[in-house]
Amino acid sequence: MAQVLEFKLPDLGEGLTEAEIVRWLVEVGDVVAIDQPVVEVETAKAMVEVPCPYGGVVTARFGAEGAELPVGAPLITVAVGEPSAGDGAGEEPGAAEGSGNVLVGYGTSAAPARRRRVRPGRPVPVSSGQVDGDGGLAEVRSAEAVAVPGAVDGPAPVISPLVRRLARQHDLDLRGLTGSGPDGLILRSDVEEALRTAAAPDARAVTTTAPDARLVADPAARPTVEPRSATAHAITAGIRTPLKGVRGAVADKLARSRREIPDATCWVDADATELMRARAAMNAAGGPKISLLALLARICTAALARFPELNSTVDTEAREVVQLDAVHLGFAAQTDRGLVVPVVRDAQARDAEALTAEFGRLTEAGRAGRLTPGDLTGGTFTLNNYGVFGVDGSTPIINHPEAAMLGVGRIVPKPWVHEGELAVRQVVQLSLTFDHRVCDGGTAGGFLRYVADCVEAPAVLLRTL
Repeated sequence: MAQVLEFKLPDLGEGLTEAEIVRWLVEVGDVVAIDQPVVEVETAKAMVEVPCPYGGVVTARFGAEGAELPVGAPLITVAVGEPSAGDGAGEEPGAAEGSGNVLVGYGTSAAPARRRRVRPGRPVPVSSGQVDGDGGLAEVRSAEAVAVPGAVDGPAPVISPLVRRLARQHDLDLRGLTGSGPDGLILRSDVEEALRTAAAPDARAVTTTAPDARLVADPAARPTVEPRSATAHAITAGIRTPLKGVRGAVADKLARSRREIPDATCWVDADATELMRARAAMNAAGGPKISLLALLARICTAALARFPELNSTVDTEAREVVQLDAVHLGFAAQTDRGLVVPVVRDAQARDAEALTAEFGRLTEAGRAGRLTPGDLTGGTFTLNNYGVFGVDGSTPIINHPEAAMLGVGRIVPKPWVHEGELAVRQVVQLSLTFDHRVCDGGTAGGFLRYVADCVEAPAVLLRTL
């Protein structure tokens, strides 16, 4: 007897609570193998292909492409079980258990001890929680059964009891409908469309036969309608963009940062002429090119070694400041999917060449949508080079739960007093936003001044490059 197993959207890591279905990789009725990717989802962090821990026949999919599902919600159901005696097929090799370790928080130790091949077209029992192919949650009675594609439960091709119940409530004969699902399967959307079509003539009849009913009614019985304000009208009439996916995650994190972190910002202009000359000399020597971002990152890690208070986080429950040993350096990157902040692990242990390579790898992965949740989480300090957008300065918002962010504006020629004389130099504005709970202004100012000194005289970093 085949059994239907429900696979729920797993925890994709780092506190992510939902994901958007981007593309289904399987159809209802497909046979899937253990750990075969069944759907591509977009989380607040990255695009992820989700593998199924069971092998068998897909009997239902939950949610259309573009829909958001919370972690723990049903994703698909898979029918697994024994073949009939006439099949002559034995147990599927290696199918004793689910895979058990595909994604974070996703275990299959509770899977049935044995799984066998399922022959499509045979009915399989469902205990509870079955969902129709259109994503609607159904209440399934123990006496009812669901058929895998190829089998029809009754004269109408319907899987979901919810669809049957909805039709019964409105005296709708399902045998007269043509389903839009696989193999003509009748979905909830088909029933709802039929009900809307049936109701349309009635609505027109009411409008035609009693056009003046509103005029002769008792005025006292009319509902009071408040006039809509101009603001309400503008909100209703405007273009709406859902705050979901990457954009929604950024909005939530920035709002939380503003709510929870008592931040302060200090800034300084620095002469970056010598830094630009040093980079040009390094790149002229041959070998891999060194990026400006990598040099700024080396300056940041050197500054954090002197001022480790800024490589911290605040444990609000314990009311403690936790100073961190390793520097996992995040850097802001703009992609087609929005703003992302990839993280370079153990940046304090990398030289300029290694940092350049890692920045390049993560940036390319971000543009291609291949960043994993692990690439986008766990940062301890963020470097934001907004100068690439052609702006001189900004007030960075701390990337919660970090304690500080360094912002770098564009490097442009400006009048500058150099060695007692007015000259045209390459000038950059540096801005540091910091959590005032982890340090005072003296520490933050010392950090920023050290960064500016290294930008103006990069030779002080020769021992660490």
